Amino acid sequence: MAESAVSITRHLRIHGLVQGVYYRKSMTEAARRLGVLGWVRNRQDGTVEALASGAAPAVQALIDWAHEGPPAARVERVEVAEAPACDAQGFEQRETV
Repeated sequence: MAESAVSITRHLRIHGLVQGVYYRKSMTEAARRLGVLGWVRNRQDGTVEALASGAAPAVQALIDWAHEGPPAARVERVEVAEAPACDAQGFEQRETV
C-alpha cells in the first residue's frame, strides 16, 4: 500500500501563545486545504487541542504547520500522539473545554 493511501489520525496539543492569535481559524483553513478531517479547540489551560485524520502526508503537513501556526502565534511545542480514527466529515472549530 502506498504511503499516501495510508490514513492516520493524530491528537495534537499545542503550547505557547496560541489563543487569541487566529490559531484555530488558521488551522481550520490549513486542514481544509490539505484535505484533513477532524477538529480544533481551545482549552482552558491556554493550549490548543486538535484531532487530525487523513492521508499520512497530509496529516504530517498539518502537524508541520502546527509548529509554526499563524504569524501572531508563538508556538513553544506541539505534543503529537496516535489516536483512533475519527468519523469527522470535515474539519471544524469546537467550543473551548
